[in-house]
Amino acid sequence: MDAGRYDAIVVGGGHNGLVAAAYLAKKGARTIVLEKRHKVGGAADTMAPWPEAPGFKVTTLSYVMSLMPDTILHDLELARHGYRSVPVGPYFVPFPDGRSIVQADDDAQWNYDEFAKFSKRDADAIEQWDAWIGGLAAVLGPLLMTTPPKVGSMSVADLQEQLRLVWRFRGLNVRGVADVTRLMTMSIMDILDRFFESDQVKTVMALNGLIGTWAGPYEPGTGYVMAHHSIGEVGDGHLGAWATPIGGMGAVSDALAASARSYGAEIRCEAAVERILTTGGRARGVALGDGTELTAPLVVAATHPQITFLRQLDADDLPAEFVEDIRNWRSRSGTVKINLALDRAPVFTSRPEQQDFTGGMELAHSIVYLEKAFEEARAGRAATAPFSDGVMPTYHDPSLAPDGKHVVSLFTQWCPAEWADEPDDAALDAYADRVIAGYDELAPGFADSVLHRQVLGPHEMQEEWGLVGGNIFHGELSAEQLFHMRPAPGYADYRTPIRGLYQCSSATHAGGGVTGIPAYNCVREILKDKRRRARRPSITIA
Repeated sequence: MDAGRYDAIVVGGGHNGLVAAAYLAKKGARTIVLEKRHKVGGAADTMAPWPEAPGFKVTTLSYVMSLMPDTILHDLELARHGYRSVPVGPYFVPFPDGRSIVQADDDAQWNYDEFAKFSKRDADAIEQWDAWIGGLAAVLGPLLMTTPPKVGSMSVADLQEQLRLVWRFRGLNVRGVADVTRLMTMSIMDILDRFFESDQVKTVMALNGLIGTWAGPYEPGTGYVMAHHSIGEVGDGHLGAWATPIGGMGAVSDALAASARSYGAEIRCEAAVERILTTGGRARGVALGDGTELTAPLVVAATHPQITFLRQLDADDLPAEFVEDIRNWRSRSGTVKINLALDRAPVFTSRPEQQDFTGGMELAHSIVYLEKAFEEARAGRAATAPFSDGVMPTYHDPSLAPDGKHVVSLFTQWCPAEWADEPDDAALDAYADRVIAGYDELAPGFADSVLHRQVLGPHEMQEEWGLVGGNIFHGELSAEQLFHMRPAPGYADYRTPIRGLYQCSSATHAGGGVTGIPAYNCVREILKDKRRRARRPSITIA
């Protein structure tokens, strides 16, 4: 067998690339994954960043699991390959006045009592809010596992796909259509104002609309970001939940890599793809940075589209309109990941008995606080009082730290988006100081408990992990970059202008998060095309 000849080449060994490789290998394709870094997993990574303290391990970038459907977990036998997770704990939002809200996933009475401390009307509104979200989940959730049609195409096949999509929404009445429209176009604050009155409750409910987003609480489209983080229905009849993977996020990647290898996939690290090779408008393989060429009739790109189409291909080989769409693809971020090693768990003044911070310990004092942090970054200044979504996975997984010690992951916002290309190390360190000081204000002694810290800004995310702009979703989840527009109109079906080249990164539908859904959908389309060509029999992924 020709050592350089494969049935399928997957470019990029992040979690989506590994999912795609596992499915392709499981279907019998001789598959290789090519990863630029020294290890697979991309942003789903566990590392020991402090040589002087090797007992501390952190979830480097992504830090919790959500939305990965049971289908993928079962198909790829991830539990057999070591994947284990536990549900995250309550969502803890402390306020400077000594009060707090602790929101639980599965205790309606608890949540009612917590909200009632600030507004009985808001507590009464929880049931209506949950019903509204549940209704949207029933409509939008299954779309995550649906390949977007080519909206506007007049070909018979594309018209059939558009009609199938319309038929799926046949149960929507006038109110339902209005709710979906509001979700897709309104800011999270405009939506929350329809349900709640107290600033504290709105602050808690707004956070899922802001995480990882280049947008403040009043920006249109943040309503959908909230839904993307909250709905979790993936077509399996299972409402997804957030979870802490045992061993950190890198354990997820390790399980996916083990699964792919068990089906025969080859994984090669430190193998940067320089070019995707084409002949006559068809992919024929890749060229590595060292000049090695590997050939395959099928290439799957799990990388950011601006890397795939603007760096690894010639613009002359692509339609001019497509190239322009990819150049204008927006991946702003302004996020900074801060990983800390602590010599003790934090004790918050507002809730000294609280110990489980796996669901979140938030640095978010108010809506004004959040809006100011974003507006400062939009004006080119790092937030003076940053927002932070923090978790302490060692509560459930003590293997990540020495006995009695803890690690904390702080996903923080916002710094200037320009820092992705023009980093400012001194300002980045000062920003991290302010985040830690913010927690110290709410949990006195927090700053003194920090033994080590790792600060990763958008420049590091972009250069080391290929997250252009530092954006964790490979592209903003704004209304004009969703569903049939992701990442370009006419090419949201995981296909590309190059025959035999497919895409499965988080820039495709269904967006970001460690879900594997883009890869799952992509392989389904690959197999569909294969059946159409009828070159050899294959089995449909259910």
